[in-house]
Amino acid sequence: MASTDWEIPANLRPDPSDYSFDLDRALRAVTGLKAYVPPDAFTAGTLNTEREGSGVVIRESGLIATIGYLILEAETIWITTATGRAVPGHALAVDQESGFGLVQALGRLDLPALELGDADAVRVGDHAIFAAAGGSHRAMETRVVGRQEFPGYWEYVLDEALFTSPAHPAWGGSGLIGRDGRLLGIGSLVLQQGDGKGRRHDMNMVVPINLLAPILDDLLAYGRVNRPARPWLGMYATEADDEIVVNGLHDNGPAEEAGVQPGDRILAVDGEEVSDVASLWRRVWACGSAGAEVRMRLMRDSRVANVVIRSADRAKFLKSPKLH
Repeated sequence: MASTDWEIPANLRPDPSDYSFDLDRALRAVTGLKAYVPPDAFTAGTLNTEREGSGVVIRESGLIATIGYLILEAETIWITTATGRAVPGHALAVDQESGFGLVQALGRLDLPALELGDADAVRVGDHAIFAAAGGSHRAMETRVVGRQEFPGYWEYVLDEALFTSPAHPAWGGSGLIGRDGRLLGIGSLVLQQGDGKGRRHDMNMVVPINLLAPILDDLLAYGRVNRPARPWLGMYATEADDEIVVNGLHDNGPAEEAGVQPGDRILAVDGEEVSDVASLWRRVWACGSAGAEVRMRLMRDSRVANVVIRSADRAKFLKSPKLH
C-alpha cells in the first residue's frame, strides 16, 4: 500500500475510550517496513524486489516482529514511524516454519514496545484490533472468526492459525492487538471464502504470537532455529477436485531436478497415501531432515510414475542479509 493514500473508515477504527490501555501508545509500536531485494535473489520473481508492509516493535531496543516474506533476502530495509521518521533496519532472521521475521533497527526508534500476549487464550468471537503502520487511521476493530489448521501451497502448515474479519486491507506484518493491549499475532494473508449465496467473505490469516516465544532466542543468536532444517522440495501443490496437484516448481529446485512436472497428481509419499496438502507436507517432513530422499508416487497422463526427490535446505537457495 502507498504510504499516504488510504485510511480505515472512521466507523471501523477502535475508539480509545473502549480500552483500558493507552491505545495511541500501542499503535505507535506498529511501524512501516520497506524492503529492497536484489534482482538475482531466489524470491525476487515470486515476491518482487520491493516489498512494503508493517512490523511491531517487541523490544525497546528496536527489535521488530513482522511476517517473513516481507524481508526474505532483503538487502536494504527502511523502518518508518507513524510520524514519518525513517530509520534503517537489518533483517535478523526469517523462520520458514512459523513464517515470522525479525528486523533490528540500526538507529534509535524511540518507540514503545508491545508485550507478547497469549494467543492460546483467544476464543472465536473475541474482539481485537488489527493495526497497520500509520497510527489510528490505519487500525480497525476486528473479530476472531476462526482458529484452525492452515496449509500453504508453498510447503507450509500451521497447526492452528487465527482468522479475523472484517479483513484489513494492509495485512502483511500488521499486528493483532488484544483487549489487554498485548500482541496476539502478525498478519500474513487475506483469504476469500464464499457463503454459498454468491457473496465473498474476506478474512485475514494471522500467525499466533505464541509460536514466536519458544524460538525467539534461537533466532536472535543464530538467525534460524537451532535444529535440523526440514526437507524442502521446491514445489507448489494445491487441492483440486479431491486431488493434490503440482501447480508450480522452483527453477533448479529438488522436485524439478527429480523430474516432477506441473500437473502431476500426488498419490503417496514414502509409501503412504496423502489426502490433502497438509498431509502431503507433513509426510514429506517425516522423511527426515533436509537432504533426505523423498519417494513420491504420482499420476501423470493416466499413468503412475514413481520419483525419488533428494530434498534440500531451503535456506541454502536464499541470499543471506548483508551485515551493516
